[in-house]
Amino acid sequence: MTEMVYGTVPARAADPVLPRWWRTIDKWTMSSILILFGIGLLLGLASSPPLASRNGLDPFYYVSRQAIFGMMALIAMFITSMMSPAMVRRLAVLGFFAAFAALVLLPVFGTDYGKGAVRWYSLGFASVQPAEFLKPGFVVITAWLMAASHEINGPPGRTLSFVLMLTIVGFLVMQPDFGQASLVLFSWGVIYFVAGAPLILLLGMAGLAFFAGSVAYSNSEHFARRIDGFLSPDVDPTTQLGYAANAIREGGFFGVGVGEGQVKWSLPDAHTDFIIAVAAEEYGLFLVLLIIALYMLITVRSLMRLMRERDPFIRLAGTGLVSVFGVQAMINMGVAVRLLPAKGMTLPFVSYGGSSLIAGGIAVGMLLALTRTRPQGEIGDILRKGRW
Repeated sequence: MTEMVYGTVPARAADPVLPRWWRTIDKWTMSSILILFGIGLLLGLASSPPLASRNGLDPFYYVSRQAIFGMMALIAMFITSMMSPAMVRRLAVLGFFAAFAALVLLPVFGTDYGKGAVRWYSLGFASVQPAEFLKPGFVVITAWLMAASHEINGPPGRTLSFVLMLTIVGFLVMQPDFGQASLVLFSWGVIYFVAGAPLILLLGMAGLAFFAGSVAYSNSEHFARRIDGFLSPDVDPTTQLGYAANAIREGGFFGVGVGEGQVKWSLPDAHTDFIIAVAAEEYGLFLVLLIIALYMLITVRSLMRLMRERDPFIRLAGTGLVSVFGVQAMINMGVAVRLLPAKGMTLPFVSYGGSSLIAGGIAVGMLLALTRTRPQGEIGDILRKGRW
């Protein structure tokens, strides 16, 4: 009777966990993530030795750490991807409150590492950036609240999520971290749009964001400096944007050769924010297009699978997670080619960074868990049978 109503059952409940996980997971998305991580290690071998040399460390110090953090991220991804949607929601709630508490306490116990923004906790052997772990939890909680608001006698989920979003954005702006704040605002807008927000309200939110940006420009020297540098018709060749732009031009279609690039000796963030410049210089447009294609594959496949999902919470949470993933990659690459102002944002699974890698592994694991094929059937089965 169940199959007559909901269609064929792709996984049997009595199956062992691993075979059922393997049969229902999106293997294209998972393979693309593994390839991106491999590319990140390859680029780390090229970009991190100059930094290690300047800091008096072993030449492959940062590559080794990236491999360790990457393995931790992949383990977190595989474990999280085996969870049910209910378990994903519980994990997100617990992780969100822990990360939010860490975010609130940053002004007291955090450090800026000389970069002018208090974003990290120093653990001695490593650093932790709470904002990276906050994002996936916020997305899932927002989706849960908005999905619950459609139920009879449900909570005012849209209002609660809006207040939560403003609170988080406020704490991020205080650091200041306008890049992560814009991602949180964007993720809330995407989920609200998919949940059925009126267009006039979204336009009003865009106007409010523009007004907030104008206020930040007038009151934050850090923000104004980055906007002025972006709007300037001339690029100072001795700045990070100047070095990155020159490296991309020098790379051409096939690059200058493995290990022959020069930008890694000039850019202090060559292994993190400007890793795409290293890829363009040494491997050329070919590798850059491959990286872009992998991010597009992950984003498009996940959205296509979510379109067939009939559970509103899964649709909203999955769309929010994959949107943040894709937009963060777009922002990182857009900054390198000067299409966007500098944001200080890593390239997911490619850039060096423990917090970014591990939090990214958890977020993608949640996405893989939500896009798995489940026995409840797809929304198309109901529409074809005329059942609502």
